[in-house]
Amino acid sequence: MSNVKCQISNKGFTLVGVLVGVALMVIVFLGIYGAFQLALKVVGQSKARVTAIAIANQEIEQIRNLPYKDIGTIGGIPPGVIPESETITRNAIDFTIKRTVIYIDDPFDGTSPDDTLPTDYKRAKVKVSWSGWFGGDVSLITDVAPKGIETEEGGGTLKITVFNASGNGVPQADIHIVNNQVSPPIDATYQSDDSGHLVLAGAPTSTEAYEITVSKTDFSQDRTYGKDEIANPAKPHASVYEGQVTEISFSIDALSAFSIETRGRESFDDDFGSCAKLSEYSNISVSDSEVKLGKTNGDYFSSGYLISIEISPSNLINWDRLIWQDAEPETTDIKYQLLYATGTVWELIPEEDLPGNSSGFDFSPVDISNLDIIKYPSLKVKGNLSTNSTSTTPTLFDWHLTYNTPLIGNIDFHLQGSKIIGTDENDERVFKYSKDQSSDSTGNLNITGLEWDSYTFSATTTTGMDLVETIPSPQPIGLLPGTTTQVTLYFKAENTLLVEVRDASTTDPVFGASVRVYNESLGYDNSKPTDEKGKAFFIPLEETLYNLEVWAEGYQESTTTVNVLGDTTEIISLQRL
Repeated sequence: MSNVKCQISNKGFTLVGVLVGVALMVIVFLGIYGAFQLALKVVGQSKARVTAIAIANQEIEQIRNLPYKDIGTIGGIPPGVIPESETITRNAIDFTIKRTVIYIDDPFDGTSPDDTLPTDYKRAKVKVSWSGWFGGDVSLITDVAPKGIETEEGGGTLKITVFNASGNGVPQADIHIVNNQVSPPIDATYQSDDSGHLVLAGAPTSTEAYEITVSKTDFSQDRTYGKDEIANPAKPHASVYEGQVTEISFSIDALSAFSIETRGRESFDDDFGSCAKLSEYSNISVSDSEVKLGKTNGDYFSSGYLISIEISPSNLINWDRLIWQDAEPETTDIKYQLLYATGTVWELIPEEDLPGNSSGFDFSPVDISNLDIIKYPSLKVKGNLSTNSTSTTPTLFDWHLTYNTPLIGNIDFHLQGSKIIGTDENDERVFKYSKDQSSDSTGNLNITGLEWDSYTFSATTTTGMDLVETIPSPQPIGLLPGTTTQVTLYFKAENTLLVEVRDASTTDPVFGASVRVYNESLGYDNSKPTDEKGKAFFIPLEETLYNLEVWAEGYQESTTTVNVLGDTTEIISLQRL
């Protein structure tokens, strides 16, 4: 019997091989598709460009065949019979035709004002543009001379310069010129050249009648103003005088934006009108809103201290600063420290979390914004007074510990730039940008389309809030061209209400409860859900009585009233159904 050996051949594809093959096919097909797209774009652009060149050539020929006196745009300088712009369709493509005609002051015979006849000849420009994926433009220029040596049109020369924030010329800026006091009226749009200039010879003479507006896509706008708009404009409508050059400049640049959030800023304050906000003190005297060292037998104690009551904000986002005012005559001193609770004991915040706290702080303010609010949800302030003379004492006038609260929505404020466009009839300055703004319900606002400038934020008189700080600080806040600047506005209200909703049986916070606060006589009615800590914060409020309704699924509804006075906290315990 013979031995027969059978071999199994593994000729299939592995998963890795399949993936590599697919990847290679994708790369190849992407390359083919990209080349196909490029070919389509080249063919499409070529087709459109050929058509645009034909249109532009036809326009140029029509201009050349016009009588010299008719070569000019309707409402332009010089005036004529040529429409300034037009849109036509060729081969299913919309083409926009922009026609411009200006006088040229040839330097061969001198330039204005030395040249009394600066209207030597006319230059016509035809620009044909099309949009879409294959968009582009074509421009043709022709010079047309009069039959004689030069014309005798008269008028003056208008020289316009457009520059940006850096003082560099802005090319292809749109310059719109209107003058209804001349015949025929002028209403035309030109573009600055590559250096940001536009020279219009042969402009009809008139006084403060040339209304000029300069703009560019995604740029700010600059313009002249009439006395019907501003009593004393800084840049009045331009005047043109016979045989003279009127020079006027405009400044535009890329638009910018502010990204704004509105937050609450609260504080613990003590001006020492009494000892009500002190938890502990020794060897000090509190009177007439001043803290001094106490006396024994007519001499000041060599040292003493005071400690504030517990500062435990219920809606804390982060701590901010410790601020004080004091007087320290020679040989005296006051050092300030911050304490935190470890169980029932209050200890100094360690150096690794607040450098300098062990020895005490001498200079106000002290930045405490980096303190962890989970580790340090409550603080106390300690002041250590000392003297080397029994006849001299330091004096503490007040101290404040500020902290930030959550974003607050629907806050009104005013935003004003620093650029001035003139003065009113009372000789008061008129600012180019000055508007009331309001954050949305989440406490955010994006203000776009702003010109580069220095801006000042302020609270409006009707908001019931004080703007206590801005970040960045100080004001005004500079806004550079083409940028977005993040700004946080901190507001403080005289009267606030914090509602804490708890389960009556467990004292646990109730998340998502609906809290309604209203006062019909004031026209105030606002509802908010509680957060994960069972809290809802209402700001700003009047110093008066409000109705309070609280409802949550699975609980009995609670209805009560609350008297809001200063920073008020109301605890609502809901009974389960």
